[in-house]
Amino acid sequence: MAMNEGGAPGGTSFEDVPEDEILPCGRELAQVWEQAETGEPDPHTAGCPHCADALRALRSLEDAVARTRDDEPQEHTWDTTALAGRVMDVVRLELRPGRTLPLGEADEDAWIVEAAAARTFRAAVDSLPGVRAGSCRIEADPQDTVRPAAAPPPGRLPRGPARIRVEVQVGLSWNLQLVADEVRARIVAAADRELGMRVAAVDVVIADLLDDEGTEGRQG
Repeated sequence: MAMNEGGAPGGTSFEDVPEDEILPCGRELAQVWEQAETGEPDPHTAGCPHCADALRALRSLEDAVARTRDDEPQEHTWDTTALAGRVMDVVRLELRPGRTLPLGEADEDAWIVEAAAARTFRAAVDSLPGVRAGSCRIEADPQDTVRPAAAPPPGRLPRGPARIRVEVQVGLSWNLQLVADEVRARIVAAADRELGMRVAAVDVVIADLLDDEGTEGRQG
């Protein structure tokens, strides 16, 4: 991952990151970034899904900044504070444990946190050549949820099939309708085989197109 002299992508220094920004695993975000830059080995970071997701979010933003810089005049001045804010927004959204989602049938009592389910779905999408998963949100399907006798606890979705919204970046050689269908199929399969989650619908948003020269994207 390309870093600048300040240790962060696109001209952002580690000083822009709040000192109290802590990942769910207990590590400071700035510390994770610094280790990624220096290549310092750390058994925790190597095996921690929260640290891995933090670096994943950072790489996605780095790619976006690099593409934007290619289109901007060289004399353009970058607001590093704004970029740091964007990094933190993504990390807070994607890495927090999130709500508790139902698994299995209506009469079962199996659950999973949203962050873990979203991580499973993003991995399924990333298995497609020339496709990168971005933000993933999971909601209860309002048309097919079980109405409990009492309201569910705060942060817990009612039992019933889920509606999943995922943003993706795709290579230019993909047919957009085909890639959307493939993404849906991968997510539904992962939900069924890996999680036991029922899915009502998968909404796929094409967030960006990638230069897939040298990749194995499919023509449609």
